Amino acid sequence: MAKVLIADDSIAVRKVAERLLTEAGFGVTLAANGEEALACLSKEIPDLVVTDVIMPDKSGYEVCAFVRAQRTLANTPVLLISGIVNDEVTKQAEACHADGVLKKPFQGTSLKDRVIELLAKRQSVVAPSAEKVTEFIIPTLGVQVSKEQGEFYRQAFVRLKPLEEELLLERERAAHSAQRIAELEGQVGRVQELESALAMERGQTAQMKRQLVEADNATARVQELESVLKTERGQMAEVKNQASLVESLGERVRELEMALQKERDERAEEVACLTELQKNASRAKELEEALHAERQAATQLVEQITEMEQGATRSQMLAQEFAQALAAEQETSKGLAVRLSDAERALENATQNDTLLQTERERNSLLMKRVSESEHASEQATNRFEEMARKLGEIAELASQLGNGKRRS
Repeated sequence: MAKVLIADDSIAVRKVAERLLTEAGFGVTLAANGEEALACLSKEIPDLVVTDVIMPDKSGYEVCAFVRAQRTLANTPVLLISGIVNDEVTKQAEACHADGVLKKPFQGTSLKDRVIELLAKRQSVVAPSAEKVTEFIIPTLGVQVSKEQGEFYRQAFVRLKPLEEELLLERERAAHSAQRIAELEGQVGRVQELESALAMERGQTAQMKRQLVEADNATARVQELESVLKTERGQMAEVKNQASLVESLGERVRELEMALQKERDERAEEVACLTELQKNASRAKELEEALHAERQAATQLVEQITEMEQGATRSQMLAQEFAQALAAEQETSKGLAVRLSDAERALENATQNDTLLQTERERNSLLMKRVSESEHASEQATNRFEEMARKLGEIAELASQLGNGKRRS
């Protein structure tokens, strides 16, 4: 699989070229600028280089010159791509010994066809020479050579071919330089002859022409500088406008950040107050429910106390009645005692007196029992009344505390 290095600062061009060549079956390596392309070339040797003419750091011409200056890369085809293809681009491509220039954006399969053409041209140059050298070497040696040895010789020739081409290229450059030097020397001699022959006649005219040419050049240079200065001023004004806009945007961003932080702080305070209010509301609701429950309990206690007071009153009344009955019974007992004395003295009434006495004793015992029960019930009622009074005091104190807490919230 042939490997192709694509160098272009436009990601869109790189992706399009990668897709076209990948679909054609080539292995593709991408470089975003000239420096990346040179780094890739120093690590591996591609079969073909496709590079953009204008890039931020290294131009396509410089990449092509680097390829031609390397011994291992000298025969690698270099295809330049450019959005503008004119005489100037063509001349510079020829000067750096590029294999061609292709206009972008690419039309149809133009890139794929051009890459296939350059690779086929390179193989057609290398393969026949290798076969001829193999055919020449084998008979000369006069020995039988296996296919593996023949292949090894062909590969050796392929490695030697770049060296020979580089040597021929250097020789051509040296011959061209010598020819150019000779031409320059001849021109210098001819100029010296002309200057010596026409020094007296055309000295002033030549001086005036030189001054005129210098003035024209200076005028053109001034116009060019004025145009560049105008362009630079326009760019500088645009940059200043953008800088002022960026500063204003930065100030606005800072103001918005401060306002947002302030809003966040206020929102946090409001959330904290709301949480506290919710807690207080929940606490107040709980207290209200507890107060309502305590009020109901207090009402029940008051009712129970009232009932107990009524029971105590009835008990006291019963106790008084029992006391009066006891007093009456005591008087009656005294009377009975007198009568008993009289009955003792009367034998005929002894049986009756004994029966009456026993009856009175039983009644007295019953009365004493009822009096004891009344006193016990009265004592229990008093204790229950005191306990309920104490609980009512605690409930009143708790209700007072709840009311004070509710008024403070």
